[in-house]
Amino acid sequence: MDKTELKRRSQKFAVDIIRFTGNLPNSRELNVLCNQVIRSATSVGANYRAACKGKSTADFINKIVICEEEADECIYWLDLMIEADLVRPTVMAQLRNEANELTAIFTAIGKTAKENQKLKNQNK
Repeated sequence: MDKTELKRRSQKFAVDIIRFTGNLPNSRELNVLCNQVIRSATSVGANYRAACKGKSTADFINKIVICEEEADECIYWLDLMIEADLVRPTVMAQLRNEANELTAIFTAIGKTAKENQKLKNQNK
């Protein structure tokens, strides 16, 4: 997957979360959880875009790690909605799957970038 496709995919994920939460009933509990999942979901794409414009390899890695953390955080908020019986698991299965895939993608990117940086530093 190239960076343009990952930018598009992470932005689509944010839009899907926004639409999903917009269709949920209004309650104090859901409002809090929706705000949190929207923040983390939108942060994934925003930080990936920033990573692509990174000023250094260290800056890139730092932002990729944030993407990984934010995608994983989305899973947490979605799981809380399920565990609190606020949303049926089947309703959000696709969103949880995408959050898991994005977490794995950013974990792999971060690992590769760290390994490449280590090799680069060893060859100096």
